[in-house]
Amino acid sequence: MKDQFGREIDYLRISVTDRCNLRCQYCMPAEGIHSLSHNEIMTYEEIVMVCRCVSQLGLRKIKLTGGEPLVRKGFANLVREIKRLPNIEEVTLTTNGILLGEYLAELKEAGLDRINISLDTLDKDKFHEITRVGELDKVLESIKKACTMGFKSIKINSLIMKEWNQIEVANLAGLAKEYPVSVRFIEMMPIGNGKGFRPVYQEEIIKSLEKAYGPMKPFYGKIGNGPASYYEINGFQGKIGFISAVSHEFCDDCNRIRLTSDGNLKLCLQYKNVLNIKELIEDGTTEEQLTQMIQEAIFLKPKKHDFSGISSNVCDEKETKNMAQIGG
Repeated sequence: MKDQFGREIDYLRISVTDRCNLRCQYCMPAEGIHSLSHNEIMTYEEIVMVCRCVSQLGLRKIKLTGGEPLVRKGFANLVREIKRLPNIEEVTLTTNGILLGEYLAELKEAGLDRINISLDTLDKDKFHEITRVGELDKVLESIKKACTMGFKSIKINSLIMKEWNQIEVANLAGLAKEYPVSVRFIEMMPIGNGKGFRPVYQEEIIKSLEKAYGPMKPFYGKIGNGPASYYEINGFQGKIGFISAVSHEFCDDCNRIRLTSDGNLKLCLQYKNVLNIKELIEDGTTEEQLTQMIQEAIFLKPKKHDFSGISSNVCDEKETKNMAQIGG
């Protein structure tokens, strides 16, 4: 369906949990966050109901995220149930990769189409420093195994920060040379704990990569469902991508909405929720009524974010939660 600015909205990101087995410094405080209770998060049945509703509105692509989605029991069954819906074309996963190797076969059988793996460093000590608890070897083994299993695409998402890993961009990009994966460099957005880190912008990263690997050629083909721009490097199996929400704003082409693990519909990552879907379901709202409410909410999707501080949505309240709580 189209929103008030004529954008085609066809992509829903769903956070299935706010819990995570890592404690990444830019995502949450060292002590973690106050996790929702079992009764506060969306049930799988409620999530499938929402997917049915949005599929009737023209949304065809579902991204499952967290927290870390693989810490929630029965996750592959959720993938299977969503894939059974007649109008859903793709179900994809964003994960930190720690548990992925254990579940790859089950996820493939359930119909999972694509996988995004978050990885910010190839240095074991730095990985443990950034994540506070993680083991790099488990993520690398998951990547290798996933590359052998025939998923439509595997992407590595790397947040580049001046304080931590700017010097590693060439090494991280090298994963796309060694494996058939796309490595995507993501600008840190000033949300939650992320406000305390300085981003490295796209132009700086391109300079570093061209110094290491030679010229980068823009790739105009379609890879996945999101806003990334892609480049090719001679001799690489995969592509290099950029998601630069701050320096290369892509709000005019934004095609997504989000559902938090506690059932709040978010129309823009930066702004607070506009529709509490879980509450509506628990109050007895029918599927037909819910579909209509979601349609009305999507139509009012904000025109753009305000990371620059010059608000175009002066009446909208800014998000204050950490990324793990909103399923960025």
